[in-house]
Amino acid sequence: MKEVLISCFLIITFFHLNGQGCSDAGLCTSEPFKPVLKPMEGTDPNKLSFGLNMGVADYTIAVYGGGLGYSRNFGDQWRIDSKITFLSQGGNDIHVTGPGDIFVNLNYMPSRQVAISMGAKIPLTQADKMADGLPLPMDYQSSLGTLDFLGGISYTLENWFFAVGVQIPIQQNENEFFADLYAPDSPLALIQSTNQFERSADVLLRISRPIAVNEKMTITPGLLPIFHLGEDQFTDVDGVEKPIDGSGGFTLNGTVFLDYKLSAGNALEFSLGFPFIVREARPDGLTRSFVLGIGYTKRF
Repeated sequence: MKEVLISCFLIITFFHLNGQGCSDAGLCTSEPFKPVLKPMEGTDPNKLSFGLNMGVADYTIAVYGGGLGYSRNFGDQWRIDSKITFLSQGGNDIHVTGPGDIFVNLNYMPSRQVAISMGAKIPLTQADKMADGLPLPMDYQSSLGTLDFLGGISYTLENWFFAVGVQIPIQQNENEFFADLYAPDSPLALIQSTNQFERSADVLLRISRPIAVNEKMTITPGLLPIFHLGEDQFTDVDGVEKPIDGSGGFTLNGTVFLDYKLSAGNALEFSLGFPFIVREARPDGLTRSFVLGIGYTKRF
């Protein structure tokens, strides 16, 4: 019966791949806010991880990314997570690749059920890439270019995982994209202008439940609501700040994680994210109709 339920969930998942709107400013895939599994046998205090992902964005842009992470436990109550990312985007005869962000989180676990996290997303670029002398939209930037505060709390109740987190921009980026700079027949002329882009904060909730298929494999389906707390803004050619209508509001995503234990301390992780409910406007360039990922984890 359990395997039937899993199969049905995955079938429903793939019927939603034609949607638009699954987006992550970094908090969703930050280590403290991912679904928690029971520690593997022989768990050591260090964890090294490497992952690759791919997705399809708006305006026929293909996106490929990856990250290298390191975590260290200090006793039973403290842990530091870190990660560095990169991103490659291609479409409409434009191809750009660059560094993304550095994530650092300090986690405090007052009990086995509760974890409190505080950290930062540090950009490795100011989202100011150009092509042929013209500024590129956020859809072709390898980072939001914002310095962000990350914080939240997670709670594990029997086999359920709950998390709430916030991502607040402290410093905005230096993007200078104007759609009017491009010819009317250019696909980039259809993209929202983001000159002096000001991005609002996000709040996420995560609800997930691991389902053991066998001793080596676990599937974790979940729901990921994201609340974009206000409308983003840009500055027009006259120097006037203008809100971007429809950029605030609610997004609901589905997620599926598949963890496969290779041996004590070694595991593979496959992941899929997809949207159910989307915001009307997504000027930050994070829109994905789906995101597929694969990762490897080594504990030592």
